[in-house]
Amino acid sequence: MRISHRNAVFGAALGCVLAAPLAHAADPIKIGVIAETSAISGVGIPNAAKMAADEINKAGGVNGRMIEIVAYDDHNSATDAVRAFQRAAQEDKVSAVIATYISEVMLALEPWAGRLHMPLITPGAASNDITKRVHDDYDHEKYVFHGYLASTQIADIVCDAAKDLMVNDLHMKTTVVMSEDAAWTIPLDAEYLKCLPEAGLKVLDHIRLSPDTTDFTPIFNKIEAAKPDVIMTGISHVGVQPTVQWQQQQVPMAMYGVSSQATNATFWKDTNGATDGVIFNSVAAPDVAVTPKTIPFANAYKEKYGSLPGYAAYQSYDDVFMWADAIRRAGSTDPDKMVAAMEKTDYVGTIGRIQFLPKTDTFAHGLRIGKGFVSGLMVQWQNGKQVTIWPANVAAGKMAFPAFTKLPQ
Repeated sequence: MRISHRNAVFGAALGCVLAAPLAHAADPIKIGVIAETSAISGVGIPNAAKMAADEINKAGGVNGRMIEIVAYDDHNSATDAVRAFQRAAQEDKVSAVIATYISEVMLALEPWAGRLHMPLITPGAASNDITKRVHDDYDHEKYVFHGYLASTQIADIVCDAAKDLMVNDLHMKTTVVMSEDAAWTIPLDAEYLKCLPEAGLKVLDHIRLSPDTTDFTPIFNKIEAAKPDVIMTGISHVGVQPTVQWQQQQVPMAMYGVSSQATNATFWKDTNGATDGVIFNSVAAPDVAVTPKTIPFANAYKEKYGSLPGYAAYQSYDDVFMWADAIRRAGSTDPDKMVAAMEKTDYVGTIGRIQFLPKTDTFAHGLRIGKGFVSGLMVQWQNGKQVTIWPANVAAGKMAFPAFTKLPQ
């Protein structure tokens, strides 16, 4: 009996040894990542995706298969992004794609997701049209998911915070909207013009500027002439230049709103500290435990890459886990089965509890937002650090402004 038992144990062990190479020999599940890696908002997308893949692989992969990130640099070009997407789907045989923080690029990719039946999610683009297309033409566009907030949703969060911070706390009454001319700011500005007055801020002027602007002096002169209490921003492609010139020219109005580049930890250095006092919207921040995963991810990212993650990095990290989970639940990388599984996502990521809205919703395949799901933060640069100042229940500090800022008496 003892010999028989020993042989059985040996046989089982040998079976495991022989099975292990076979499991590791299984083809990896490839996820394509397309982003502008030279941009401070773009580089975090592949960086964070690789971190997520490493964690999944260390835990055994997905259904016995490893995750492999295949990264492409789109050089901020929709044409290059489309070529990369086609290569990813047709040559590199990826099972899903995570792409871009730029709305124009995402909108160029979206029809190709339908044509090639390639599951696609964006971790940072904001245009309302991303989800509107899914809603309007679900059969063709169902492969597209929106892993970030839509512009209208962002504006509503910024306005809700403005009512608390700008109106109630600082007694401000007027604003000028200053946004870059881009696809994502069209619905953002439309909602700003609606929700800011509802929050208690009269809009004195609405300025849309070219993303190629290098001299903001005439713009700031025009704003100062209007004498608003605060400048309401909608900037992403630009960011460093207006922030530096705002500080250099000692523009006395606070800058508040959306400044995507300001979400990156390098922005203080990039602006040589000119960003001090700038308040910006984000869905996650390194000083707030939005979920138990937020701060550990931010710290791990900093340890690996030397700086804290920008806004799109949080979502990219979550997106890899969500694709992996969808594949696991679908038991397949069949795109239609992946889409069906992704639609049933209920995942706690770094930015909150993530569920996607149904195809009947205006923001079809967009994030469910609000209490208990994904909501926003307002964060301020103070003395070289990002400090979350809203909402009050998670705020890590109070507002503080540079000496040249004039606040209502």
